[in-house]
Amino acid sequence: MTRTILLLITLSGLFAVMQAQTKSFLYTGTVDGKMQVTLYLQEEENGCGGDPFYNGIYRYDKASNWLQLSISKNNKNQYAMVEDGFTGLMIVRKEGTGLKGLWISPDGKRQLPVILKKQVISPEQAESYKDTLEKINYENHDC
Repeated sequence: MTRTILLLITLSGLFAVMQAQTKSFLYTGTVDGKMQVTLYLQEEENGCGGDPFYNGIYRYDKASNWLQLSISKNNKNQYAMVEDGFTGLMIVRKEGTGLKGLWISPDGKRQLPVILKKQVISPEQAESYKDTLEKINYENHDC
């Protein structure tokens, strides 16, 4: 009987974690008013409660490969997005349906304005971006 109860509790917890909602967001815009960028964000529910987790990638359209982002969000709708390898940092804030802020070089000497607008993303596009995010994460963090 105790084993059955323990098994049910374990399966319930596993089911709750598997049911965690993931939301996808796509933004396009510019850095420094000239460089076109695409940003893909994934928001994942925290299975233990509390604030969600964020994952993301972005690229300078037609000029770079995807860059993985380590993302933190505060309670003022501000995001700190650090490029893998700390090659740059974006600090942006939600404004309406978009994001506005700065891209900052690692030495802090270059600070460029960032303006991004939220785009509609189809389930197929979301799946494609999710696959790209997983591939980039694997490339950056595989042993």
